[in-house]
Amino acid sequence: MRVCRPQSLKWATSICPFRTQTRTLGYNEFLFRRHVPIREAQASNPQFLIRSFSSTKRNEFMLDGDSTIYALSTAPGRAAIAVIRVSGPACTSIYKSLCPNHPIPKPRFATLRTLYDPDHPPSTNTVLDAGALVLYFPSPKTVTGEDVLELHIHGGPAIVKAVLGAISRKSHVDAVVRYAEPGEFTRRAFMNDRLGLPQIEALGDTLSADTEQQRRLAVRGSSDALLKRYENWRQQLLYARGELEALIDFSEDQHFDESTEELVSSVSMQVRGLRRQIGFHIRNASKGELLRNGIKIALLGAPNAGKSSLLNRVVGKEAAIVSTEEGTTRDIVDVGVDIGGWYCKLGDMAGIRAEGNGTGSGSGSGSSGKIVIGAVEKEGIRRARERALESDVVVVVASIEESSHGPRLFVEPEVLDAVNDCVEAGKCLILAINKCDKLEVNGRHDPLPRVLQSTISEIFPAVPKERVFAISCNEAQQGVSPLSETDPGNLQGFLRGLISTFEQIASPLGMEDDNGGQYDISYWEDSLGVTHRQSSNLQKCLDHLEDFLFQTSPSQNPDSSHSISSFGDFAEDSEIDIVTAAEHLRFAADMLARITGKGESGDVEDVLGVVFEK
Repeated sequence: MRVCRPQSLKWATSICPFRTQTRTLGYNEFLFRRHVPIREAQASNPQFLIRSFSSTKRNEFMLDGDSTIYALSTAPGRAAIAVIRVSGPACTSIYKSLCPNHPIPKPRFATLRTLYDPDHPPSTNTVLDAGALVLYFPSPKTVTGEDVLELHIHGGPAIVKAVLGAISRKSHVDAVVRYAEPGEFTRRAFMNDRLGLPQIEALGDTLSADTEQQRRLAVRGSSDALLKRYENWRQQLLYARGELEALIDFSEDQHFDESTEELVSSVSMQVRGLRRQIGFHIRNASKGELLRNGIKIALLGAPNAGKSSLLNRVVGKEAAIVSTEEGTTRDIVDVGVDIGGWYCKLGDMAGIRAEGNGTGSGSGSGSSGKIVIGAVEKEGIRRARERALESDVVVVVASIEESSHGPRLFVEPEVLDAVNDCVEAGKCLILAINKCDKLEVNGRHDPLPRVLQSTISEIFPAVPKERVFAISCNEAQQGVSPLSETDPGNLQGFLRGLISTFEQIASPLGMEDDNGGQYDISYWEDSLGVTHRQSSNLQKCLDHLEDFLFQTSPSQNPDSSHSISSFGDFAEDSEIDIVTAAEHLRFAADMLARITGKGESGDVEDVLGVVFEK
């Protein structure tokens, strides 16, 4: 690739208006002027504001910033209290129209007021609500950055409708007053720098949180920690890109303390450190997805091992059919349940078995006979194995069955094959030994006999001892147990083991900082709050950093000739292109700009409408 450097200053200025007279600038001054936030320059250009939103609706949002908006902030319907929020310059005018002859309340103090119909003189016949609490918040330290008026009124549908109608009917000379569009309060908070885009997404998670862990996850994301981190990473990339482009613009006219090779190597080292941080950040984000979307648990085992019974005992209702007939469960039965504050998707599946003569198969009774599996059950078995490989936690349910030599652990060979597939896929395994009520009581004090523990270790070497639980769904259903009256069937012990496993697989990873010390654990706990949208853009950013390192690191390319050109005036055998490498850094920074909603990315505005309307 051959790139010609522009020799005409006039030509260079015409295509790069923000880089006029670059040859006469010092290196530090070039970096400063190169990375002045472009948003400041764009904000002074009304034509940019018009072009920034492609659709008419987005143009209205940008050009209608001086209007006053209002909406019902609480859920619609009958309630004790309803809150109507007003934001914009006409808040004072709206208050005076609803509460004539009363001064505006002291900022941030609740005041009891009577609301009147603004179309008629105040009287007992024009009262809208006789006992409303009014709060006034002057800008800029408000939720939207504008003047905010809150009306806490009685929540009867008729009162809410009357007050909303009074606000809409009142004409205001100084500003337009209209009902807010979906997400417009949040949009104004973003445009006035009261909230960052990651905080807004965390706000959506807060409203949809059902479990304690989801609530904690949303609270972590509500701070500005992630926003500051992404902006810091973006600034690092911008300065690294500036150093590379300085080679193109100044290497002929300026003296550098470092050689070209040393400067490129220094930038590459910075990018490697950033790549490592983002990599850990993405891995922790995947753990956060377990908390946000739910941990998928698969119950894997042979027919009649007790999978459906275990599911019913955990969820506390008869969610799956329980029968002594083998093959009762054909399809996957998914049930959402809150286990100790963790949202889980518990899946009961078809029992895994194979066709054969039936000796020792099924119930383990030793009965003989030809076993024929129908097409529907075969499909259920296929789906069961597939679901196990898609799950985050696989609970292998094995059972104690009677035999001629006494109670023994029964495991189908096909179940072992499925377990081995899960081990190869890196799944987290838990072993539940059901029907332990068939064991001798004296032997159950261990709670499993040592001989049986040895057998379990041989059959399931990938399952650690602390994740093996002896249970009895029969005792749990009856509510009595010879060993424990407070925990029949050891179901609570099994659930505590599940919760402990969840804590292990969802705990954040850590890494050393640049000085060899460990980052504070809160630094990585914030990573758990990363949304899927943020994570996907971070992955794209990481891909561009990988491309940059491949471009600038000859050791990663065995065919590279190790030659570097600072101008893009490359030899034919050169493999390192500074211009292309700088572009990879620009693309990586743009991915971070899409996350924060700030920066030079051209399609940031396309992201905003999708996020706010949620």
